[in-house]
Amino acid sequence: MSDVTSGELSRHPLRGHRAATTLCVMMAAMMQALDATIANVALPYMQGSLSATPEQANWVLTSYIVAAAIATPATGILENRLGRRKLFMGAVAGFVIASMLCGAARSLDQMVIFRLLQGLCGAPLVPLAQSVLLDAYPPEQRGSAMAIFGLGVMLGPIIGPSLGGWLTDTYNWRWVFYVNLPIGLLTAAGLFVFLAEPPRAVKMRFDVLGFAFLSIAIASLQLFLDRGQQVDWFAASEIWIELGVFLLSIYLFLVQILTVEHPFIATEMFLNRNFALGQFLIFGVGGILLATLALLTPYLERLMNYPVLTAGLVLAPRGLGTMASMLLVGRIIDRVGAKVLMVTGLLLTAQALHQMSLFTPDVPTSAIIRTGIVQGLGLGLVFVPLSTSTFATLPPRYRTQGTAFFNLMRNIGSSVGISVTGFLLTRYSTMMHASIAETINPFRAPIHNLHPAVTSITGRASLDLLVTEQAAAIAYANNFLLMMYAAVLLIPLVLLLRGGPAAIGLRTK
Repeated sequence: MSDVTSGELSRHPLRGHRAATTLCVMMAAMMQALDATIANVALPYMQGSLSATPEQANWVLTSYIVAAAIATPATGILENRLGRRKLFMGAVAGFVIASMLCGAARSLDQMVIFRLLQGLCGAPLVPLAQSVLLDAYPPEQRGSAMAIFGLGVMLGPIIGPSLGGWLTDTYNWRWVFYVNLPIGLLTAAGLFVFLAEPPRAVKMRFDVLGFAFLSIAIASLQLFLDRGQQVDWFAASEIWIELGVFLLSIYLFLVQILTVEHPFIATEMFLNRNFALGQFLIFGVGGILLATLALLTPYLERLMNYPVLTAGLVLAPRGLGTMASMLLVGRIIDRVGAKVLMVTGLLLTAQALHQMSLFTPDVPTSAIIRTGIVQGLGLGLVFVPLSTSTFATLPPRYRTQGTAFFNLMRNIGSSVGISVTGFLLTRYSTMMHASIAETINPFRAPIHNLHPAVTSITGRASLDLLVTEQAAAIAYANNFLLMMYAAVLLIPLVLLLRGGPAAIGLRTK
C-alpha cells in the first residue's frame, strides 16, 4: 500500500475550507455520540408506547451499541473502497433516515431493526471526523483540531441525558430521534459543499474471515456485558455461552490477522508505541466517563429524588468543564506538553471522584455541580493530548483505520466500565444491606427510642427502606472510589508515551 506524505496532505484541497469542514465533521461526530445516551432517559416511555417489558426495551439500547461496535472497525476498508467523501455523506444520510424510522416505529421489532440500521450507519462518523481533522490541520495545529473533535465526542454523551429528558418531557420520546433531522441535513449539505476527496491509497483487500471473527467477538462481548446484570451473570448459562463465543472468536481473529497476507487490521500499527499505549488509555478514559454518568443519574433520581429533567440539568455543568478545558488545551498543548496535561487531567479526575465517594443522599446540589465541573476539566485535559499523541507518529496511511480502532476501544471501555460498576453496585448494596441489618435490634440506640414503631409492619418496612438507602449510598461511594484508583493507575501509562515534539503532534514520521 502506498503512503500519503505530509507534503501531500498540506496540498490537500480540504484545507481551503478548513473552518467549514471542521464545523461539519464536528456536527457529525456529536450527532453520533449524542445518540449513544440520548435515548436512555426516554426508555420507560418507549416501553409503554411499544408494549415492551423492561428487558425487551433494553434492546433499544443494546441493538445500537452492538451494531455500531461491529461496523466501526470496517471504516478503514470502506473508506478505501468507496472514498472518504462518498462514505461520509452516505453514513450521514443513512443515519438520518434510520433516525426518522426509529421515531416513527410502531412496534418493538421495528424499533430494534431501525436502531441496528442507525448503529451501522453511524459507526463511521466519529472515526471519519477524527481522520478528516488530522488531515486538514498541519502538525503544529493538531492539538486545536483534536480539541474541536473532542467537543463533539465527549460532550455528546454528557448532554445526551439532559437533552433527551427535556425533549421527552416537553414533546414526547419520538423527538429524541427526530432531533437528528435538522442536524443531519445541515451536516450533509456542508459535507457536499466543502469536503474534498483525499489522495487515494492502493486499494486494500478485504479480509472476510478477520472481519467475521472480530464482529462475532465484539457482538458476543457486548451481549455478555449488557445481559450479565439482567440475568445474574454467571448464574445463567447464556452468559457462559457468550463468554465462550467471545474468547474463541478473539483467538481466531488474532490467529487470522497474524497469519494472513492481507489482514483486516494492519498489525504494524501496534508496533507504534504511542498508538498502542493510546488504546489502553482511551479504554480507561471511556470507562471512567460513561460509568460515572451511569452511576450519577440513578443516584440523583433514586437516592436524592430528583426529577429526570432536574437530574439532567445538574449533570450539564460537567460538559461546561470539559468544553473549557478542551478549548484551553488546544492553545497550550504545544507549550506545556501532552504528558503534563494528561497527568494533570487524571489527577483532577481522581480528586473529583474522591470527593464523590464522600457523597451522601443529602449532599448539596452545589457539591455535585462542583465535582462535575472538576471531573469535566480533568477529562478534557486528558482527551485532547491523548488523541494528538496517539496519532502523532502513526503514518497517514493508517489514519482512518487507526481512528476507527481508537474509537472502538473507547466504546468498549465505556461498556466494560458501565457493566463492572453496575455489577459492583448490586453486589456492594447487598453486602452493605446485610452488614447494616446485622447491627439493628430494638435495644440498640437510637433504634431503642423507635421500638414501638419498629415492631409494627409499617415501621419495619420504613426501617428496611432506610437501611436499603444507606446500603446503596455506600455502594455508590465504593464505586466512585474504585474509579478514582483506575484514574490514578492510568498515569504510569501516560509516562510511557514518547515525549518531545512528536508526542504533541509537532512532527510526524
